[in-house]
Amino acid sequence: MTFWESFWILVEIFFFVLYLVILFQIVGDLFRDRALSGWAKAVWIFFLVFVPFLTALIYLIARGSSMADRNLAAFQENKAAADAYIADVARRSPADDIAEAKALLDSGAITQAEFDQLKASALA
Repeated sequence: MTFWESFWILVEIFFFVLYLVILFQIVGDLFRDRALSGWAKAVWIFFLVFVPFLTALIYLIARGSSMADRNLAAFQENKAAADAYIADVARRSPADDIAEAKALLDSGAITQAEFDQLKASALA
């Protein structure tokens, strides 16, 4: 295999992976969009399967800006959920963790050795 054959294979692989990334972004955006009906989503998917390049291009032109808005909204929602989780974990005290582990021990869900391990990690 010559250098140029190898080079063109790498270029083809790059564009194929690029196409897959775009396709997955479009499919993810379709299922994230709550304003679009199920029938409209089915039509987009149908055309993505049978006329993929043209459909992807039309989708990006027609719905590209709203696609970015939905991505931003999903990012902000996930960030708010992560921040709330982090704040909740920061508020917990070791006593809360030990009490929860004790309740699990009393219910029989964990063994005494597991309780001791959880207690040690809560106090650490």
